Amino acid sequence: MADRELLVLNLGERSYAEVLAFQRDAAARRITGEIDQDLLILVEHPPVVTLGRKKADNKLPVTEDFLTSRGIELFEVERGGGVTFHGPGQLVGYPIFDLQRHKLDLHWYLRQVEEGLIRTLAAYDIPGERNVGFTGVWTGGRKIASIGVHARTWVTWHGFALNVTTDLSYFNLMTPCGIDGVVMTSMSREQPERTLTLEDVAAETARQFGNLFDLTPRVVPAV
Repeated sequence: MADRELLVLNLGERSYAEVLAFQRDAAARRITGEIDQDLLILVEHPPVVTLGRKKADNKLPVTEDFLTSRGIELFEVERGGGVTFHGPGQLVGYPIFDLQRHKLDLHWYLRQVEEGLIRTLAAYDIPGERNVGFTGVWTGGRKIASIGVHARTWVTWHGFALNVTTDLSYFNLMTPCGIDGVVMTSMSREQPERTLTLEDVAAETARQFGNLFDLTPRVVPAV
C-alpha cells in the first residue's frame, strides 16, 4: 500500500442529507486518525439549494415552499461562501483532507482545489481560469465550478461542484455564490460536440487531484 494514498469513493447519485452526514462522519474519523488517508467523495445529488456561512451572499429571492414545489430541497450548512445549486449532471466533490500532511493554509488549499479543477477542464480542452477576488473556476468569463469548504483541526470537508451536463436554468432561482451578474456555464455547453459522462469526468478529477496533492488514487467500494 502506498504511504500517501487518495481514497476515491464514487457514490453515484445520493441525497444531499445522506452525504452531508457521511462526510461529517468521515471528517471526524479523519481527525481522530481512524481514517489514515485522505479521502475524495464524488457524488451526484438530486436538485438541492445550499446556503453557506456568508449570509450576505445567500441571495435567494424565492421561498423554501417555492423550491419544494419544484422538487428542490434546501439546506443551510457550515461551508464558506453563499447560495449555490447541486443537481443532476453536476459532479460534486468532497475532499476530506488532513492539511497537516500538505500545508497548514486554507487559502493555499482553496487555490489547490481550483487548480485541480482547472487541470481537469484542460483534459477536455476547456480553458479554466480564476477570477481575482472570488473563489471558484471560470472559463471565458463564465463560472463553471463553485467551491465552498469547511475545516476543523486542519481537516477539510465540503468542497466543489463542477457543472458537467447540468441544467443551468436552476441557477436562475438565485444569485449564484452571491456574485451579481455572474453567468453560469457547463462543460457540455462549452464543448457541445463532445459526449461527456459524470463517470469519466469523476475519474479524471480523481487523477488530477492525486497528482496535484502528491497522492496515489485508490478507488474504494461505495457504501
